[in-house]
Order: sequence, then structure tokens, then C-alpha cells
Amino acid sequence: MTSSQSLDQNLAPSQFESATSGELAELRDTVRPASQDDRPLREAVEASLARYFDHLDGSSVTDLYAMVMAEVEAPLLASVLEHTQGNQTRAAEMLGLNRGTLRKKLKQYGLI
Repeated sequence: MTSSQSLDQNLAPSQFESATSGELAELRDTVRPASQDDRPLREAVEASLARYFDHLDGSSVTDLYAMVMAEVEAPLLASVLEHTQGNQTRAAEMLGLNRGTLRKKLKQYGLI
């Protein structure tokens, strides 16, 4: 999927994840200069989205919210799970999620 294509809301989760992962990799390569790795998350997101919109070059996009949330949620879950050394109960508490909800999300992103 290129940045000028819109996301199809009817994609299966695995298709959605692979499509958005490719877009994130493209954005990451253009947005993340080594000198700005320590900038706040908010600024990184704003810069990524600004470049994404520039790459659209007037093309329409749909389901942007879901795409961005999926791209942020997967590394968030992975990082918290690593921090808790795989303890899902502690990870769920840190995230403010029910443990069952956390497990569902971990499965969704292929983290367990």
C-alpha cells in the first residue's frame, strides 16, 4: 500500500496490520533523523503526519485514526510487556487495561 492509497475498513486484521506496518516503515525512514530521536512523542507524531499528508499530494485517505492508533498501540504494548518482563498482569495494570483486553490486543498484533 502506498501513502496515496486509502485504507479499506473491511480488511482482515492481518491484512490491516501489514498494510499499516509498511506505511509506518516508509514514514519512519523519512521522519526519524538521528538528531531528533529524543524529541517528545507529540512532536514525532506531528512531524510524521505532516510528512504523510505531504506524500498524499491531494489524494484522499480514510480510516486515518485507526491506522495511527494501530501503529502506536503495537510498540506501546511490546515496550510495556518487555518492561514487565512478560508479566501480563503487571502490563495490564500499567496500561489501565483489563488483562483479557490486553491479551486480545497482544494476539491481534502477534505479540503472543
